[in-house]
Amino acid sequence: MEPWPPLLVSLVLLCSAGLTRSLDITSNQSMFEKAQGEKVTLPCTFVLSKEDEGPLDIEWVLIPADNQKKEEIIIMYAVDRIYNHYYAAMTGRMQFTNPDPKSGDGSLDILNLKSSDTGTYQCKVKKAPGVQSKKIHLTVLDKNTGELLLKNASQDNSGTYTCIASNRVGTDECSVELNVTPPMNTAGIIAGAITGTLLGLFVLAFLVFHCCKKHREKKYEKEVHHEIREDVPPPKSRSSTARSYIGSNRSSLGSMSPSNMEGYTKTPYSQVPSEDFERTPAQNPTFAPPKVAAPNLSRMGAVPVMIPAQSKDGSIV
Repeated sequence: MEPWPPLLVSLVLLCSAGLTRSLDITSNQSMFEKAQGEKVTLPCTFVLSKEDEGPLDIEWVLIPADNQKKEEIIIMYAVDRIYNHYYAAMTGRMQFTNPDPKSGDGSLDILNLKSSDTGTYQCKVKKAPGVQSKKIHLTVLDKNTGELLLKNASQDNSGTYTCIASNRVGTDECSVELNVTPPMNTAGIIAGAITGTLLGLFVLAFLVFHCCKKHREKKYEKEVHHEIREDVPPPKSRSSTARSYIGSNRSSLGSMSPSNMEGYTKTPYSQVPSEDFERTPAQNPTFAPPKVAAPNLSRMGAVPVMIPAQSKDGSIV
């Protein structure tokens, strides 16, 4: 076998060097459309070569639509550590898909998508001397709401209604069950409520009136019980009547002399008037002592005495 010419050997060596593998990003999808509130995974898988001996750095940045603005770092992996505090708008909503990105997966998860998350994202992988990057465009679609309006609904409209919506993001559906009940007699309900209210007020007023009446009756009874009637004369005293009667007889006896005592008739004390036995003025006896002339009284040594006037019943006027 003849040896290869020197020129051919040189060409083979150059081709072998050109076929040497270097760091490469293997994910291909570059466009994503998601609905608001969903989750998206932006892929960034890579393969390293033997020549890549430097430290591994993975960096995700957001490329602004305005070229005058700088790129914003979202998350970064460097020196076996993850740094995710750069972009405040996504704090708590982003993470590496693989907790250990150096295994060859630097994909990014974004949770609870917002319309402001729409933009171009770039994944950069560096391991000297190899360097690779890949851009991915993300579009976040707003969720629209739809409604079905039923006018003059009746029981025939009762049933299950299903709404199906679809767009470039996907398809979604929801179901609603509708039960239509006949209208209530609102006029009767209002009338019943008014009637019940008036009846309750009437009962309450009756109870208040009854209580007030009872209170007045009790108060009147107390006042009558303690009242002193002015039109009823006080009871006559038996002793005072007897004393006045006896006193009148004594005064009449004192004006008589012994010579005139013969004609005086003694009055029985059993006939003293009392409250239990009262006579009319016509029935009361009149005791008239015998009359003696004034000259005879003087001869008899009598002393003139003023006698108070007496009424027919014997009391002093």
